This record gives sequence, structure tokens and C-alpha cells, in this order.
Amino acid sequence: MIGVYIVLKRMSYIGHGLSHAVLGGAVVSFVLSINFLVGATVWGFFCAQLIALTAKKRKIAADAAIGVITTASFALGIVLISRYKSFTRDFEAALFGNILGVSAGDLMAIVVVTLMTVAVLFGAYKYFLFATFDGEVAQFYGVPTGWVETLFSLVLAATIVVSMQVLGVLLIAGATVIPPVSARMLSDRFRTVLLLSTGLGAACGFVGIYLSFFIDVSSGAAVVLVEAGVFALVIAYSNLRPRRVSSLLRNVHPGSVGQPSSGELD
Repeated sequence: MIGVYIVLKRMSYIGHGLSHAVLGGAVVSFVLSINFLVGATVWGFFCAQLIALTAKKRKIAADAAIGVITTASFALGIVLISRYKSFTRDFEAALFGNILGVSAGDLMAIVVVTLMTVAVLFGAYKYFLFATFDGEVAQFYGVPTGWVETLFSLVLAATIVVSMQVLGVLLIAGATVIPPVSARMLSDRFRTVLLLSTGLGAACGFVGIYLSFFIDVSSGAAVVLVEAGVFALVIAYSNLRPRRVSSLLRNVHPGSVGQPSSGELD
């Protein structure tokens, strides 16, 4: 669900970058004996805010800020892993995902973060929608874009952290971005894209985890490959109706992903 906002804001790389940055926070939490979920989420949130602050400097592009900050955080995690070799196996699962390593506590954390994400995105739906398409105009109309971005960063960081055990930090970005992109190719309406993305992500996640358990492969890789397969089918389907797709792109009507309608903002 949150991936839709990432894709529409043209910030797909931040999901990839933050997933790497969170590894550093996870290792630091382990070394300092801090709760993993809390420590890694705070670390990811801090990195996201630092990226946003750095990107506001006109001389530094957003992608450059993401590259510097997240790579440094990931490198810190690798250094600590190589220094404290006692937990190398645990973080191998964090890198690539391991469904067999998911505990009852992990499941509870996933449920809590999922409910929190749904509550935040739907509770502040109008604000997120407006800020996603045009932050400057939203700010002009009184939308607290600063708070919206802060809340978005917190939800994104928490989502990445709870996904680590299942998907692994190296594959979270793919699992976050592919369903929204597939949904966007099937519809030009924001709400439809949001629902399609959620449904595709849930279905691909279930199938991928099921396959990984029975054929004994990385759960994260299995989920991403299933999503990639669906994406390939969507591309094939879109190519079978090129005239329809071209018409949609030329005639983006009010209420489309390109421009939120008054009905969606009301």
C-alpha cells in the first residue's frame, strides 16, 4: 500500500536505500542490546529525515543524498557484523529473508505495523493524496506537508523493519515497488491503483512464501520473482491492448493518478 505513494512520488530508490540503511540500525540495536524493532525503526526514520534534509540543499540531488546516507549506514552494519561474528547467521536471514526464522513476535509486529499503516494512510488520506501529487500547492492550501513527510518516513521505516525477516533487506525494495507499478499499468485511477497494489502484493506474498517453504529457497527472492512474473504478465496484457493504453495516457481524466479529482480530495 505504501509503495503506491513511493512510486507516484517518483521515489522508488528511497525504498531500496532505506532497506539497506535499516541494516545498520538493526546491527547497532543488537550491539547495544536495544529492542530490534524500536532501534531499527528509529534508525530508518532518522536516515529518511536526514535524506529529506540533505535533498533540500539545491546543490545536492535527492538520489545523491540517498546514495551517500544509506550506503554509509549499510557499510556500518557490515563492519559491525564482521566485528561481532556471533550473530552472522541471524543477519544472513535479515539480508535474504528466511520464513522459517519468523517468530510469533515477528508476526505480531507485522500485524501491528500493517494496521498502523492502514490507519495512517486512510486517516490522513486527503493530506497524503494532495502532498503526493503537488507538495507546493498542497502547502499553499494549508496542508502540513512537513508533518505528512515525517509521518510517511516513520511508516516506511517501520514497514521495512518488520519485512526484514521475511523478505530480507536486499529484496524489500522490489517487493515494495513492483505491485504498485503493475497496478499502475492496469488502471489510471488512484483508488483503483491503491486497491490493486494491495491485492497484488498480498497475493504474491502468500504465493511466494508458500513456494519458498516447500522448495526451500529464500522467501524474499521467491516473493519478488512471483511479483516479477505478475509484472511480466501485466506488460504482456498491456501490449495486447496498445490502443486502449495510449488512449488512457492521452486522455487522463479528473480523478486519475496524474491528477486527483475534487471527489477524491473531498
